[in-house]
Amino acid sequence: MRRFPIKAVRNLTVSHPLNLSLIEHSRNLNLEQLPSDSKEHVPQSSAVKSRERDKLRNATRAHRDIPSLKPMKSYRLNRLFNAKSGHCFDVAVDHGFFNENAFLNGIENMDTTVKTLVEADPDAIQLSVGQAPKLQAIPGKQKPALALRSDVANVYGTALTNELFSKIIEQPVEQAIRLDASCIVVNLFQIPEHAEVAAQCIDNILKLKPLCDAACMPLMIEPLVFAPNEGKGGYRVNGDIEKIVPLVRQAVELGADIIKADPCDHPNEYHRVVETAGSIPVLVRGGGKVSNRVILERTEALMAQGVRGIVYGRNIIQHENPKGMTQALMRLVHDRISVDEALTLIEASPSSRSLDAKL
Repeated sequence: MRRFPIKAVRNLTVSHPLNLSLIEHSRNLNLEQLPSDSKEHVPQSSAVKSRERDKLRNATRAHRDIPSLKPMKSYRLNRLFNAKSGHCFDVAVDHGFFNENAFLNGIENMDTTVKTLVEADPDAIQLSVGQAPKLQAIPGKQKPALALRSDVANVYGTALTNELFSKIIEQPVEQAIRLDASCIVVNLFQIPEHAEVAAQCIDNILKLKPLCDAACMPLMIEPLVFAPNEGKGGYRVNGDIEKIVPLVRQAVELGADIIKADPCDHPNEYHRVVETAGSIPVLVRGGGKVSNRVILERTEALMAQGVRGIVYGRNIIQHENPKGMTQALMRLVHDRISVDEALTLIEASPSSRSLDAKL
């Protein structure tokens, strides 16, 4: 029977995600008792020898034995979800990735943006590869986890071109590991009359899923149902629950570890999305900016439907008091305070006109 030399496990190139999983798996083995190239056999019986040989054989197939590595993926998820409530508030600040000027309002200076959000202390901040170092360079261990955006698209304009795309970055998992990300985020678009973009998104996910599993990197899939780009123009949420549910189901079938989905028109129906996701935690997007009371009441209603948290962007970064709004939402998500109590927190917090106002 052909043996896999243990020194080969020790000498694997760490940068490759399959090798990362193999190395982690091999650490659980008693390497001193495993057969090596020099045939130094320590086991004292054929039964022990056989068991140790089977362990080594399984280690060489670690990338095909993902369920045994699943607990390692949970270590990163633990950094996203609050230990007491089990919920997550992720602030999305990856808007500059999509080349839309309107998205930049309030985040013109990303150094100040990230610093302000870190002080507000959400559970996570969603950033692109170009901006993620601004978060991770901040010293100390008390800072939000990084959710790394892995795809760039041109689908948010008021006038869509005939050639839409959604492309993932090169070596996404390796970049996520180097940036110490807690998860990777990827879109699953459903845009009227643009089935080719949905096909690109599915291709992206099919490539990412095995790489994420091999490196124990959680995959957050973002199923987004677009309303027709007519009349008002630009990206608009389609809140039809009958369209949201099947796209969420597709994200589950594709292997999501976390679902980040749009809200529906009637929040009291959102339990259907949660039920569709099953054991996969659902985080709800904020969509366009609305009033304080509207976003707080929506959040309260969605939490009551069983969602595990929220991912809000413009309702934070374009708010006149982003720190106060973040802290109010954190209390609502984790401590389940009332909407009126949350509004009081916002009013009591020192206000600024934008995240860049202190410059």
